Amino acid sequence: MIQAIIRKGKVLPEEVPLPAVEDGTVLIRVYYSAVSPGTEISSIKGSKTSILKTAIRQPEKVTKYLNKIKTNGLQKIYNEIKSVTDGGMPTGYSVSGEVIAIGKGVTKFAVGEKVAAAGGGFAYHAEFVVVPENLVIKIPIDSDMAEVSTVAIGGIALHGVRRSNLSLGEYGVVFGTGLIGILTVQLLKLSGVKVIAIDIDDNRLEIAKSSGADYTLNSTTQDAVRVVNNLTGGHGCDAVLFTAATDSSEPLSLAFNMIRKKGKLVLVGVSGMDLKREDIYTKEIDFMISSSYGPGRYDKSYEEKNIDYPYPYVRWTENRNMEEYCRLVATGKLNLKPVNYKLFKISEVESAYESLSSGEKKELLVILEYNKDSKYENKSINISSNLNSSLINVAMVGTGSFAQNMHIPNIKKLKDKYNLYAVASRSGQRAKSVSETFGIKIYTSDYEKILNDPNVDLILICNRHGLHFEYAHKALLANKNIFIEKPLCTTTDQLEVLKRIFFNKESRLPFITVGYNRRYSEYALRIKEETMKRIDPLFITYRMNAGYVPKDSWIHEDGGRIIGEACHIVDLMNFLTESKVLTIGYESINPVTENYTSADNKSILLRYEDGSVCNIHYFSNGSKDLSKEYMEVHFDGKSMVMNDYRHIEYSGIPCKPYSTPKIEKGHLEEIKIVADSIAENRLPIQLWDLVQTSEITLSVN
Repeated sequence: MIQAIIRKGKVLPEEVPLPAVEDGTVLIRVYYSAVSPGTEISSIKGSKTSILKTAIRQPEKVTKYLNKIKTNGLQKIYNEIKSVTDGGMPTGYSVSGEVIAIGKGVTKFAVGEKVAAAGGGFAYHAEFVVVPENLVIKIPIDSDMAEVSTVAIGGIALHGVRRSNLSLGEYGVVFGTGLIGILTVQLLKLSGVKVIAIDIDDNRLEIAKSSGADYTLNSTTQDAVRVVNNLTGGHGCDAVLFTAATDSSEPLSLAFNMIRKKGKLVLVGVSGMDLKREDIYTKEIDFMISSSYGPGRYDKSYEEKNIDYPYPYVRWTENRNMEEYCRLVATGKLNLKPVNYKLFKISEVESAYESLSSGEKKELLVILEYNKDSKYENKSINISSNLNSSLINVAMVGTGSFAQNMHIPNIKKLKDKYNLYAVASRSGQRAKSVSETFGIKIYTSDYEKILNDPNVDLILICNRHGLHFEYAHKALLANKNIFIEKPLCTTTDQLEVLKRIFFNKESRLPFITVGYNRRYSEYALRIKEETMKRIDPLFITYRMNAGYVPKDSWIHEDGGRIIGEACHIVDLMNFLTESKVLTIGYESINPVTENYTSADNKSILLRYEDGSVCNIHYFSNGSKDLSKEYMEVHFDGKSMVMNDYRHIEYSGIPCKPYSTPKIEKGHLEEIKIVADSIAENRLPIQLWDLVQTSEITLSVN
């Protein structure tokens, strides 16, 4: 399909794989998409900026990356930055079109219905988009499909008007008459408000006048504060809706000065924020923010999990604002004709964006048009020939930061063992971006194509935890070798399915391993070298100062942090004891406040058949100044202390302390051992061991 991609200051139409429909989402064939003149032009300008200039403007990010370099090394951080700067960026957040498929759990829509949809990260400028159910609305019959593609932009204007709470007969100033400003003028007029429009562009003020503004002012040629005071009988306006976009703080100061005592200013657009106390304090002005298109915006539970807010308590959510905006457009009460928007084919997207940012008379709105007969089918993958048969052809599924910053560089280092053959992501654009950044020839959004490609020797599953089982199960049924980033699975039912496959003596099991890398680190191997000489059981204490993660983070989903991260330590305990677990015990804190949770503050006690006892302290309420991981191992009058995979000390053992300049958790060593294991037709971690780790974490969780 064709999708608009931002690359170094330009927007280009590019061929990318189709997106895949997911649970809770709607697959839409796009008819039209509206280009946001403010937000998207800012993104394009930002893509031109060099890393050095960005660093100067955002010194807090420099500090963040310097700290990362100390911990992870320069090369890994370079790869992280490069993947962002070189990969291209999708753009767009407002579309209209037709439903062609729905994901599991979707109840509000059916195939064939005409809809509008919004959402950064979802409603791209692309022939096909996949959007969560709560960000899609049915549009009225006989709607102008081009006009309702402005649904997100209209939702922003409507929410700003609701935030102002202006009522019949009051004075409202619309400061900035771009597209959102023009829509705001019309919405205020529908509410019976007397509207004063202010801008520095006479052409836009003419549009505001034809859209219903009672008065228009050019703030560069008129004393706007004096005129507003005069129009309002010396009181000042009741509210300003600031819909301009500027880096300067002066327009905001000007706006405050035209507001009456105890009036309000609603910031809908963008402004410099060098506020002057005297502008606000003496008149006790309320300064309010209007967040995009309404309640639900930036709430992942609402937008991505489709958990709606109850109607009696939140009358106007972003979805209901979108519905109302489209109703007003369909009935003609909102009129986009004064804007005189231009239509461009998606193939002309570069010209469309240029019309918004160049020339004396910049367009207020452009709308991209798509082929309504586009077929939802990926182009076939050209299966490579003439491959080096001595190398393991890896297909990477999932393109998150860990895959890009850890696995891909490590695989690239081992050119004598691996060929990074293909990459797959549910986002076709993301798959293409990663393939271009790292020189991977094959990219796709269709996992079935990976499963059916005879050249794929190993599937590396690196997507979200909740998808690991689904992808691993399909790969096993297709008899494909798999390396699953931890965890193996996230529920007991999933584990039972895998156990039936693992221990089925009638079928040949392909290669399988899980990314428990710590057992391969030099530190774990040095400790294991000594514990293998032991007479009596091990007594191990392990501390993971995991750090606080906000409760709405995806990390807490699909089994949470015990299944998703503490599994590393459980596997390490299995590795050191080489024994089956006998009993599993655990305790959690009981927080007084809701800031911390019991789910990621646990003490786990494992007793093994060989008599070893392992105590794992996993917590999120510790200090950032304390190292993340620490382990003490005691046996036979001997002790070893490992601190954060950077230093180890021995007591009662004739070994010198060992240190490394940076943290070494065994990621590269793991990739090496996987290659050797495939070559030798053996498993690096035995199946009972893999299962035991999941059984322990599932029990604790």
